Amino acid sequence: MVSLSEKMAASLDMSAFEKADELKKRLWFTVFALIVFRLGTFIPLPGIDPKILSEIFARNSGGILGMFNMFAGGALERMTIFALNIMPYISASIILQLGQSVLPSLMALKKEGEAGHRKITQYTRYLTVLITIVQGYGIAVGLEGMTGGAGLSAVINPGFVFKFTTIVSLVGGTMFIVWLGEQITSRGVGNGSSLIITVGIIANIPTALAQTFELGRVGSMSGFVILMLMVMVLALIYVIVLVERAMRKITIQYPKRQAMGRMGAADSSHLPLKINPTGVIPPIFASSLLLLPITIANLSAENGPSWVADLSRLLGHGQPLYLALYAFLIAFFAFFYTAIVFNPQDTADNLKKHGGFIAGIRPGKNTAEYLDYVITRLTVLGAAYLVALCILPEILISKLSIPFVLGGTTLLIVVQVTMDFVNQVQSHLLAYQYDSLIKKASLAQRKRR
Repeated sequence: MVSLSEKMAASLDMSAFEKADELKKRLWFTVFALIVFRLGTFIPLPGIDPKILSEIFARNSGGILGMFNMFAGGALERMTIFALNIMPYISASIILQLGQSVLPSLMALKKEGEAGHRKITQYTRYLTVLITIVQGYGIAVGLEGMTGGAGLSAVINPGFVFKFTTIVSLVGGTMFIVWLGEQITSRGVGNGSSLIITVGIIANIPTALAQTFELGRVGSMSGFVILMLMVMVLALIYVIVLVERAMRKITIQYPKRQAMGRMGAADSSHLPLKINPTGVIPPIFASSLLLLPITIANLSAENGPSWVADLSRLLGHGQPLYLALYAFLIAFFAFFYTAIVFNPQDTADNLKKHGGFIAGIRPGKNTAEYLDYVITRLTVLGAAYLVALCILPEILISKLSIPFVLGGTTLLIVVQVTMDFVNQVQSHLLAYQYDSLIKKASLAQRKRR
């Protein structure tokens, strides 16, 4: 039997969209905010020679620097005020979430509900500023040490003033992006942070395709390889959509209830558990922890200590150590974040409180153990899927010098965020249709009276 929500979802059309004024306002706000973000990626840091910077970046863009530039939407290549993008905020969120599992004070804040959540968010902002200051100083020092082919420095006037202005500009740019992301989440459609990263990736897709076809034109890559690359991209998109929609449904049964002197039929529902409940969080967290320290090491490798150059080489894009660390961090955050978003004990307690149970499983502790067993197995599959999806294309990219934007990590982010965006639009349309039905029902009742 088709439910009311399924019927309404099937009936969503442009006429419903045209009447949903609130949704249109949210969409226009989201578009305007993302345009502001893109404009900010073209405002350069003061005191940098753009020609020498472009020459230096072209010499190093094939490594991890190019991948970070892809996440920053090209802002790093132009060394703009948005060069760090939202990555410091993500790093701060990781540290605070890890701290909630270790520090009793943060654990207590987490249990305080909305008030505790606001305090943790505020601490995350403070930590973001601190991380951006440290990374901004590293980038300023690295820029002062970088020279072009003629031996000229990328910085026009090195010194304290340049370092100070660079740090202030990067802190201001990063915190503005954080604020913009929060505004998109509350007043727009979709998750602001994810949309900002996705827009930065999408902005690089035309350039990446042009670079790939240029490799074919000059003979560096055969037409067959380019064709197979496009087929691989389409296959990855299909796999991502398939896995992200896949879920394990656990049947929840409820006992018969007596109403009006009669015993009603037993009811049942489903507890949906996704194969990948964490979405794009593990790859983004893993990239955030790897990209920024490695980028600073790359910027300082030319004139820095020898161990920095060795570290930069070992953690180069496609190198075994980099791939191993990337795979480990993805798997770690897949398990860590699953433990945050799904608590088997809380779920079992809620089921017991409302009289629900799983057939053949005793309510309470046994149900919690069963749910923990199921979610652990699903997380193993989800972690393996994320590692394979992100690592295998990375190996291919490093061997064939294919642009990073065509890799598994970027495709996962773009497809997952797009699916979430579409789902939120449909949810707003459904809410509008429900409101319309309620208003029509209320009007009909008034007319009958």
